[in-house]
Amino acid sequence: MVVAGVMSGTSADGVDVAVVRITETAGTPRIKVVGHESFAYSKGVRAAVLRAMEGEALPVAELARLNWRLGEIYADAVEATIAKLGMKIGLVGMHGQTIYHQAVTAPYLGKPTRATWQTGEAAVVAERMRVPVVSDFRPADMAAGGQAAPLVPMLDFCLFRHATKNRVLLNLGGIANVTAIPAGAALEDLLAFDTGPANMVIDALMQRFYGRRFDKGGRVGARATVLGDVVAELMKDKYFAAAPPKSCGREEYGAAFVERFVRMCGGAVNEDAVATAAALTARSVVEAYGRFCWTHLGQKAPLARATEMIVSGGGAKNPLLMRMLREGLEPLRVKVVEIGERGVAAEAKEAVAFALLAWLRWKGLPGNVPSATGARRAVVLGKVTLA
Repeated sequence: MVVAGVMSGTSADGVDVAVVRITETAGTPRIKVVGHESFAYSKGVRAAVLRAMEGEALPVAELARLNWRLGEIYADAVEATIAKLGMKIGLVGMHGQTIYHQAVTAPYLGKPTRATWQTGEAAVVAERMRVPVVSDFRPADMAAGGQAAPLVPMLDFCLFRHATKNRVLLNLGGIANVTAIPAGAALEDLLAFDTGPANMVIDALMQRFYGRRFDKGGRVGARATVLGDVVAELMKDKYFAAAPPKSCGREEYGAAFVERFVRMCGGAVNEDAVATAAALTARSVVEAYGRFCWTHLGQKAPLARATEMIVSGGGAKNPLLMRMLREGLEPLRVKVVEIGERGVAAEAKEAVAFALLAWLRWKGLPGNVPSATGARRAVVLGKVTLA
């Protein structure tokens, strides 16, 4: 089956579409990426998405309109991608745009409650493409007691498990998440969680100081000085020490965190703040590896075995961030490589993941990894909208 996966993440910078061919061999999905395209949000759309994600008090009419407008944007993106590839698809997997994610309980109307909300109208995509659409993947895992994140580990396991190598998959989107796969692992042996901010704080600073969406090539941060005391103080935050399963998003590292970060940087030049944000990302990943992944990988394979960290997401294109990661992980005997060296475009991976999850839903197969999300059991993810 040929499936289009659609992803728009916490960076809120646009839409990625990956077209994949999925076949089944002895009950195991085999995934071949046919092509991938990226589409930036317009300034107006991005501003509307960020207003919703940052928790502004918005009229319900605006949230309803945003849901439908995003549906049209996703449909446009899929249509353009398959036209360029000259392909026909049989299914779409659409994550939607997360505008609220509360993975831990909090009192609401007299009862502890958790919640997650992904917007983007699937019916619009189904009607335009005339194929079934699977969307809204998170609620089933959350209903089963999980954090509904991360959802990429199933793809990590299918594509990257190795008989003799420990592998750690690191995605640097708005948020950074890792999947640790011991050598020779079964699905239940995976450990996966969000480590903290990836590009989210860097991007916010670039927009604030320079009117740019991101630090292209890491050039702004590369010419600056890291404020080590700021990084050290922020690393005392409870989230970094909390044991998995755990997940985070703009609720933790959005506008309020950026304001706090800027205040902590004091009178530092803008470039130093950008470099310090990159250092925070690298430090939080390295400490998460040392604190949680190191021990986990050692349970299934000797630590002397090769461990490879495969990096995807927009942060993989930031040489400064990649250098910081390599320097931090080298003493732990971890080789850091960009996912393109393993045959998948850095910005395509999460879209590929939702193509796989859609295929699993269509087959009636579980898509979550309980050891990653904390769910009580494996469950079928996603809601199907028929054309």
